[in-house]
Amino acid sequence: MRILVIEDEVKLTGLVRRALEREHYAVDVAHDGVAGQAWAEANPYDAIILDVMLPGKDGLAVCRALRDQRLRLPILLLTARDAVGDRVRGLDEGADDYLTKPFAMTELLARLRALFRREAPEKGRLFQVADLTLDVATQEVRRAGRAIPLASKEYAILEYFMRHPNHVLTRDMIAEHVWNYDFSPMSNVVDVYLRTLRRKLDDEFSPKLFHTIRGAGYQLRTPKSPS
Repeated sequence: MRILVIEDEVKLTGLVRRALEREHYAVDVAHDGVAGQAWAEANPYDAIILDVMLPGKDGLAVCRALRDQRLRLPILLLTARDAVGDRVRGLDEGADDYLTKPFAMTELLARLRALFRREAPEKGRLFQVADLTLDVATQEVRRAGRAIPLASKEYAILEYFMRHPNHVLTRDMIAEHVWNYDFSPMSNVVDVYLRTLRRKLDDEFSPKLFHTIRGAGYQLRTPKSPS
């Protein structure tokens, strides 16, 4: 999943970015409101962490502008203001949650997980395709009941596929959701990771779940039931 952090405090931005990347999120960063809004409008983010006090354009104005454009992704506001009126105003402008500085990084991560659960309550924490399961809460992956250890990027790619079963995902779509803005479109790293996932999750199992769609991309396909 890909997250945009709009925060002008460089040290805090670095801490947040590292914490998110440890949890397998791809992270882009903007340090002012104008740039942050432009990034949010131009890229398919899964969530935005948005500081209220920003140079160029304050976070509440950015939040309102994004909601006016019907962008419905979760927005988590960060602020040093802790008055009830400030929190209410932020929520009224379209934010989904509000975190007061200073905050514990574990709470930030927990609030993000809660926002994602709220966005897709019907899916819950466990994704399943055939006998392949992924538990978002524990980040445990199993095939046919066997635990399969995955590296950070492998897990992030698999989660993206598990959230979109039977969809054909292009290399660009995978890169946009798993890597940050610095990713080179000329790289073959997506193909390399897909080969590794197939080796770990498909080679020793049946039926095969990952499929290459020639000229289009890749698909995690639910097997057809025998007639």
